[in-house]
Amino acid sequence: MHAFKKTFEFPFKFLIPNYIQRYLDQNYLIKRYIKFIKRYIYIILKNQKKLENNKISKAHQNLLWINLSAPSIGDSLMDLSSRILIKDAKIDLYTEIQNAHLYEFDVNFLNVFTDKSLINQNDYDLVIIDSYSTRSIRVKNDIAPKLPFVGMFGYFNGPEVNRVLFSFHRMNQLLGDILSESEISKIAKTSLSTSENDKEVISKMNLPRDYISIAIGGEWAYRTFNNWGLFIEKLLARDNQLNIVLVGSQNGYDLGRKLTNNFDDFNITNCVSKYTFLQTAEIIKDSSILVCCDGGLMHAANAVNTPIIPLFARLNEHMQLTNPICSFALFDEYDVNNIDVENIYEMFLNASKHIRNSNASY
Repeated sequence: MHAFKKTFEFPFKFLIPNYIQRYLDQNYLIKRYIKFIKRYIYIILKNQKKLENNKISKAHQNLLWINLSAPSIGDSLMDLSSRILIKDAKIDLYTEIQNAHLYEFDVNFLNVFTDKSLINQNDYDLVIIDSYSTRSIRVKNDIAPKLPFVGMFGYFNGPEVNRVLFSFHRMNQLLGDILSESEISKIAKTSLSTSENDKEVISKMNLPRDYISIAIGGEWAYRTFNNWGLFIEKLLARDNQLNIVLVGSQNGYDLGRKLTNNFDDFNITNCVSKYTFLQTAEIIKDSSILVCCDGGLMHAANAVNTPIIPLFARLNEHMQLTNPICSFALFDEYDVNNIDVENIYEMFLNASKHIRNSNASY
């Protein structure tokens, strides 16, 4: 039972926002215990148990980070956010095809792989594994069966936590507690690197000098706001010269066309599903604020230091955001569509005033 606690106890000494108690109150601990036993035995059967480390030392100069447990762009950005703490080693990344483009020009990752046959274990001293899922362990064993490894989440599995803070605190622990809790609190956030070509593409768009961005669409219904039209109406009723740029991926394409058609007499630019994720991050970077739901573009805004008005459901802001982020969040326990448009509008006015005052103070 003591070993099983690794599935719901932090591997580091600091507390971070979490839903661990909610997890413990639910009636599927037996299922999680079976999963833990399965993972523990699998590591032994794959002859990996003896290779498990709990430290990244100065002798580890060439690292391979295996990240396969992040199901979405946002999760990937959060789980890999602590890479900035590794200063004196070369890091390569092996990840899912759908997430690899995020790190194509990353300043921390030297190479990014999606094909394990291209990886030579002799190039590395240590492997970082996202979790001890059987898939991650199997891939590690296929790529580098004899190399030592450290785990980020390790056996931790089940409770929702603030993934950015988890990543930073765990990496800090692996590096020998090089930073204090307050120092981590000041720097913990996602990061992105874009190319000069991405910047040039967005520069050639000739977007307005001053604009706000609104991220539309979404993958999950409870995190997909359906009343952006009403919100835009309120914004334009107050300022009919306001410049608005719509951003999003393919799941927001139809809504983007509908909104631009409905407001064709106003200054609305539709960039939905027209640019890559990194190029969209450049658009968000140049905007004064991003209004959005919890999702990948919210994390992109956090990475490029753009203030956000995020709409959350089920996971509150403390589970997704950190201290360096300028946020004016709204939350509903069940669905972002329960958040009243008037409340979003009022939050926008408060956020705009705060941002203006902050800029004026510099």
